[in-house]
Amino acid sequence: MVWGDAEHPLIAVIGKGVVFDSGGLDIKPSAGMRWMKKDMGGAAHALALARMIMESALPVRLCVLLPVVENAIAGDAMRPGDVLASRKGLSIEVGNTDAEGRLILADALARAAELDPALTIDLATLTGAARVALGPEVIPFYTDDHGLAAELEAAALSVDDPIWRMPLWDGYAAALDSDVADVKNDADAWAQAGSVTAALFLKRFAPAGPWVHFDIFAWNPRARPGWPQGAEVQAIRAIFAMLEARYR
Repeated sequence: MVWGDAEHPLIAVIGKGVVFDSGGLDIKPSAGMRWMKKDMGGAAHALALARMIMESALPVRLCVLLPVVENAIAGDAMRPGDVLASRKGLSIEVGNTDAEGRLILADALARAAELDPALTIDLATLTGAARVALGPEVIPFYTDDHGLAAELEAAALSVDDPIWRMPLWDGYAAALDSDVADVKNDADAWAQAGSVTAALFLKRFAPAGPWVHFDIFAWNPRARPGWPQGAEVQAIRAIFAMLEARYR
């Protein structure tokens, strides 16, 4: 979806849209699969952010990219050990079929790169490791752009939308090396930091310009006043406040 004046700065917004994630052939345990209807939370967030941008008539050119799939078990399902071709031309070894979100995001990021955006934002319910690091309420984000990170942190404080910058630590990049492909979708266990290595995987496909990745939860596990249990919007108020401050 494209909106706005072609003369304005191009903002690419990408959202992971796995409508249900069974884990594929590396099937999730039942406890982990029960709420995987929420694995399209990144796509929902991308659409919500796009609506905020359009309704405020922000002077940007907006491109929304939503890779939408189901990760299920079938005769044509991908298998552990498969080597897939990506849009960017890099080959990807599938070590774990439950690491499917980064595969579809890789192609969406590669498509965004073809548009030469001024800013790329992706939102994805990508890893359980993000919850281990920061829990369900604080959202980690990754970027190499220190100025963008500072803008996001200031915006988050201004609207009380909790986010936290995490490191794109290049020392863990070797955990994604493959013997049979350019990169693999599941990092070696020695790296441990699953949210960081997932972000490093995405970095291989991201546009050359400013890019930020949000590893959201999109779910509220406990009911409290103002926050009913269930689907939860996260990070996009901070992102929108940053965009308003930058482009208004």
